[in-house]
Amino acid sequence: MSTEEHAPEQPPGSGPRHEDPYAHALQDGRGPLYMRRMDGEVLSSEVDRWCAAPDPADMSVLRRCEGAVLDIGCGPGRLVSALRALGHLVLGIDINRAAVERTADTGGAALCRSVFERLPGEGLWNTALLMDGNIGIGGDPPVLLERIGSLVTPRASLLLVEAAAHDVDERLQVRFDDGHGRLGMSFPWARVGVAALRRTAAATGWQPGEHWSVGDRHFLELKRSSGSRPAHTQEQG
Repeated sequence: MSTEEHAPEQPPGSGPRHEDPYAHALQDGRGPLYMRRMDGEVLSSEVDRWCAAPDPADMSVLRRCEGAVLDIGCGPGRLVSALRALGHLVLGIDINRAAVERTADTGGAALCRSVFERLPGEGLWNTALLMDGNIGIGGDPPVLLERIGSLVTPRASLLLVEAAAHDVDERLQVRFDDGHGRLGMSFPWARVGVAALRRTAAATGWQPGEHWSVGDRHFLELKRSSGSRPAHTQEQG
């Protein structure tokens, strides 16, 4: 989802405008858009790709989806629309209204809601998606994975996660920045590579499965069943 770069210089003037650069980028369908860390470094965000049709890497994930699918942090809805076309019952959720509106404009179903709020069909979803680095939502991957465990069916379910390309496990405070003066409010985020994701998954009741990559994007399949328990619980039993 992201790669570290040198931060673009803030343009001269009276200082950054506290707006919503993410919403502006989605409305335009293109970047530039960055996640600016508190240390001044930035992570690039691939708005152009998010607003385009699913690419081969995306399709490698969509082909693995089973049953009803919940796309967490759906953004402009490219995956929601594609899954609908493939015959899945699918719902996207995103806290950004512009993202939800763009998803609806493409014919997809989406709610402007956090994954930590009450959601339709809790405990009934067969597959959940965390694409485009969305394992970072909330800045606490164990809490996020535990929450998703309550959303999917306990019988047999999948969580398909896009991990960072590098072996990283870090918690951040970031804000969106368009490099032209628009600067969003800060929010917690996380970056997790495959190795760290495997450890966190096992500790929260998920069974790591297949790891694959397409180009420079990496994915991990996590499985949940009625017999799954967090690793620390298994050790105590």
